[in-house]
Amino acid sequence: MLQRYRAAALAALGLAAVCAATFIVPAVAQNKPSAALDRVKAAVQKTLGAEAPVQSVARTPIPGLYEVAVGGDIIYSDEKAQYVIVGGNLVDTKTRQSLTEARQSELNKVDFAKLPLDHAIKYVKGNGSRKVAVFSDPNCPYCKRFEQMLKTSSIDNLTVYTFLYPVLGPDSDAKSKAIWCAPNPVTAWHDWMLDKKAPPTPAAKCDDNAVLQNVALGRQYNVTGTPTIILSDGRRLPGAVPAEALEKALATIK
Repeated sequence: MLQRYRAAALAALGLAAVCAATFIVPAVAQNKPSAALDRVKAAVQKTLGAEAPVQSVARTPIPGLYEVAVGGDIIYSDEKAQYVIVGGNLVDTKTRQSLTEARQSELNKVDFAKLPLDHAIKYVKGNGSRKVAVFSDPNCPYCKRFEQMLKTSSIDNLTVYTFLYPVLGPDSDAKSKAIWCAPNPVTAWHDWMLDKKAPPTPAAKCDDNAVLQNVALGRQYNVTGTPTIILSDGRRLPGAVPAEALEKALATIK
């Protein structure tokens, strides 16, 4: 899913869509004074406008090309913001690694210990020794696919903290609050996501403020698509990743 800040950047530049491009460069660093970075930041911010707040600017291995962090996304610009690359992928030819993906992963890291887990639905498989958090919308088909994968795959010894994140419309908000306020939120969540069984009508005095706080939390962490999976080491896995990819990612956590 196209991230909202990238979309804002595209809109500011008068572009409706852009194809991802890959730029192959050698790993050669250049030194620039911080004043140059400040000038780039000001120029890019002026070009993109207030809808796409620039968080930081850093040099790249390509002379004259700067990395610009916009929300959880990365774009590239020259010093005067006359030319902007949106959706590009910078690759180190020596290591064959994407510098763009590495920087996005670093920028989007989350301190798992600071997540308000009491606002999440807790589901445990096996001994629950491995932990992930997931931002999910009850009307998101990819979230349902992810839940189905968790149920049917061999992934075990996992604790899943699901943050109800209703971003697809009013019905998502109503369903999220009904699920959160159900006598057994885990059962209500799985009944809906796996079996299309609607959650019960919540009690009049139910405190559903956690759902509202989850939306604010997701925006704080630039969660722009569902499901967004957060590993216990802070890394993100966007989308309904297959079981093999999730297992591989979990195995790398020390």
